[in-house]
Amino acid sequence: MEISLITLQQTAVMLLYMAGGYLLFRTKKISAEGSRSLASMLITLIIPCVIVRSFCVEPTAEKIGQLAQSALLAALSLLLAMLAAALIYRKNPIDNFSSAFSNAGFIGIPLIQATLGEEAVFYIVAYVALLSILQWSYGVYVLTRRRELLKIKPLLRNPIVGGTVIGLVLFFTGWGVRLPSVLNTALSGAASLNAPIAMMVLGIYLAQTPIRSMLTTPRLYAVCAVRLLLIPLATLALLLAIPAPNDLRLALLLTAAAPIGANVAIYAQLHNLDYAYACKAVTLSTLLSCVTLPLFPLLFTALTGM
Repeated sequence: MEISLITLQQTAVMLLYMAGGYLLFRTKKISAEGSRSLASMLITLIIPCVIVRSFCVEPTAEKIGQLAQSALLAALSLLLAMLAAALIYRKNPIDNFSSAFSNAGFIGIPLIQATLGEEAVFYIVAYVALLSILQWSYGVYVLTRRRELLKIKPLLRNPIVGGTVIGLVLFFTGWGVRLPSVLNTALSGAASLNAPIAMMVLGIYLAQTPIRSMLTTPRLYAVCAVRLLLIPLATLALLLAIPAPNDLRLALLLTAAAPIGANVAIYAQLHNLDYAYACKAVTLSTLLSCVTLPLFPLLFTALTGM
């Protein structure tokens, strides 16, 4: 029950950040271009700093085992999500992408930081890195059906993948626990910006979304049900079937239960698909997740006795 209350409180805090972004845009204190700059800063600097910071731990046998476990469970849960989305939305690329991929970076990471602690981000770095790779590769193919768009060079330049590689080097060499205090403080400071800026960006997206149209589109509620309920429940069943530390499993569950990732709107715009619909899907699922996210820690603790 305690972890569910913490999740509920953090969800409320994130909603307030989101309201702040909404008001900033509505009062013309920030523009759409400004929000794109903030989103770029998140992806290129802040989230990679969060990932690198999470690897700054002693490379004990226990930690190496947890990293291997989390990578395996992340791969299985993402494959499960992609399979479910493909079966349900085989002929609808935006809904397929939306259902398959959660907002692990903007919502999953800050939620884990607040509910399970900074050190628990270590459990989901493999999930975040794999999700980024799969969005760029499988996700782009789902949206376009064009194999020629799949090139390795953009993947190598992906800041989240780069942050993961740097983090792994720091972890396995043991340098992560011997960083100069100035660098450690800078990493921690940048990482602490993740939740407020990410949610303010989503609030700005909300301010640009036609609310009435969003709330009266039945198709959107169906997609949100798959992303926020069906796939997290399937992920919960998977995680309960595989022995692993409860904190690790709960961190992955919360990440998998996060709303639709904002990248679907970015990719939809890039490939001339229905960008407005994708924005509505991201916004509505984010709002509804304020209700659904706190349910999963409650269910997990009831089933595991955590």
